Amino acid sequence: MKSLLIFKVKKNFYAINLDFIQRIIQVRAATEIPNAHEFIDGMVSYEGRVIKIVNFRKMTNLPTYEDDLIELFERLKQQHALWVDTLKESVQKGVKFSLTTDSHLCDLGKWLDSFTSYDENVSKILRELNSFHKQLHNSAVDIIKIAQRDRDKALAEIDTNVISIYKSTINLLDTFIDEFDSVADSLQKLLLYSNGDEFALKVDEIIDIAHVDRDITLQNIDTEPSQYLELEGVVELNDILINVIKTVKLPIKEVK
Repeated sequence: MKSLLIFKVKKNFYAINLDFIQRIIQVRAATEIPNAHEFIDGMVSYEGRVIKIVNFRKMTNLPTYEDDLIELFERLKQQHALWVDTLKESVQKGVKFSLTTDSHLCDLGKWLDSFTSYDENVSKILRELNSFHKQLHNSAVDIIKIAQRDRDKALAEIDTNVISIYKSTINLLDTFIDEFDSVADSLQKLLLYSNGDEFALKVDEIIDIAHVDRDITLQNIDTEPSQYLELEGVVELNDILINVIKTVKLPIKEVK
């Protein structure tokens, strides 16, 4: 049996031999290395060792994690602006509110439920955002009940209380954007990799550990995303296509 650590980067799944991974740790602030290769985010000290961080997104020519977070937050803001408009329209027209009143079921709620942070400031913002976001969705339940008795009162309540809670929610999302470096560090993971070279791979998300037969048939691939990343092939596990990594090399700045 071969043990593979499966991780995700953006929408792509990868697997790497578990024997090459010494430890999985939380991303931490890195010290910049002057004139380092563009794939290297810096270095960190871990258990008395200085370890370089290789950004897997950069290595595979993907947008930065921070850019994706900003895009996500903008989309979440737009969704909640639509949520408030839809609530008001449902009261005005006397029709059923079509969006969720459960704060855990919208995209922001799902993201908040999956997010934890070791950064004290980010955790504080997270708690406040969670509180206002729940209040916002709960307010729709009250508005719907009020509208059944008094439509004008329900509309007035939307224009005052609901809008106030909505603005507080959006302001906290904007604060998250201001802190996106710390938010990104809270979400990503470092894989301490050792196979000749020793360094850390920065990835988006750890998915699972899979145990597969050593003689498993891997589909051939024609290209490799980087000269520093050698792929063995693609394997299907649980209906997901996963790129199997053979080796990763530490990028070195070329002397010109």
